Amino acid sequence: MGKQIDAIYENGVLRPLEPVDLEEHQQYSIDVVRAERDEPVLDEEFIESCAPEDGQEVTIEEVRQALSSIPGSLSDDIRAEHDRR
Repeated sequence: MGKQIDAIYENGVLRPLEPVDLEEHQQYSIDVVRAERDEPVLDEEFIESCAPEDGQEVTIEEVRQALSSIPGSLSDDIRAEHDRR
């Protein structure tokens, strides 16, 4: 028995748009059909709202500096998120 799963193709990987109930380490056969949708996949309005108001780009060093001020370890959060899946 088959099921239809909506997914998005990003960086060489098909990523389901919702949780899937599939067994790990099993092989599946996939039929790929491009979805015909009226609405855009990307939220362009949100992306534009994230742009800096002064037009200045944020440097990687500024990002690193901001992240370094966060207490704790992000790797613990990533592991916990992975374990929940």
